[in-house]
Amino acid sequence: MEKKKADEFEPGQISNLRHVDRFGFVIQDQGNSLEAKNISTNEMEREERRIRKWRKMIGIGGGDWKHFVRRKPHVVKRRIRKGIPDCLRGLVWQLISGSRGLLLMNQGVYEQLVIYEISASELDIIRDISRTFPSHVFFQQRHGPGQRSLYNVLKAYSVYDRDVGYVQGMGFLAGLLLLYMSEEDAFWLLVALLKGAVHAPMEGLYQVGLPLVQQYLFQFERLVKDYLPKLGQHFSEEMINPSMYASQWFITVFSYSFPFPLALRIWDVFLFEGVKIVFQVGLALLTLCQNDLISSPVKVGF
Repeated sequence: MEKKKADEFEPGQISNLRHVDRFGFVIQDQGNSLEAKNISTNEMEREERRIRKWRKMIGIGGGDWKHFVRRKPHVVKRRIRKGIPDCLRGLVWQLISGSRGLLLMNQGVYEQLVIYEISASELDIIRDISRTFPSHVFFQQRHGPGQRSLYNVLKAYSVYDRDVGYVQGMGFLAGLLLLYMSEEDAFWLLVALLKGAVHAPMEGLYQVGLPLVQQYLFQFERLVKDYLPKLGQHFSEEMINPSMYASQWFITVFSYSFPFPLALRIWDVFLFEGVKIVFQVGLALLTLCQNDLISSPVKVGF
């Protein structure tokens, strides 16, 4: 099965295509298409220095990563919060998620799942494929390489963990990963997240009844009441609960509705620090919108 290196595909390389942003999304508003072209020389030099720092930190193929994290964890945390360089994002995501180790310990498993196993969710996956990042050039072609890769990853996971199988929101996780790494790498990172290679397992977000979603929404409601009491009271009076606006935040880790550059920055931190980041970003968003939410007519959805 063809495999590409984690840092071989750089969304920034697509910027030469007309009316496509540097991440590969079709630009709807041409008035904003010049945004990426106005990058100053100083900004480019600063980004090159960042990339050199990161390459030195992770070493060739990520060989120095664990040693650096043990020696300077606060430096790693600070640099990740500033944003991982886009050209290194796929490799670093694999290192901080623990998926690289899973891949090395399970050589050939992904190919076996894709080629020889049958999934009870295949028709559901096929139905949802075109709904995942439909404005991205990689996924736009019907039965094209992007849609085939997404199908393969989701089918493989539905067989690997039949208790979870497939749930629609999983497509956005897998789709985001495929923009930065190969099928096999994306599959094992999905496994690392759902099975909890580094942080708490996320599989409860997708099991029957979505038990972890219910738990997180309950906790989030309590946090809103504790940290944003006026908004919490307003939501109670209007009978608005987090299931009406925050379920997708947890199920897709903001990859469904947030601007893509922002979603990437959230994912950088999420993969390193865990699900607490979803709570923190959610609270930050409500804080920014608090006055409008309290004063405006009820209209839920972010």
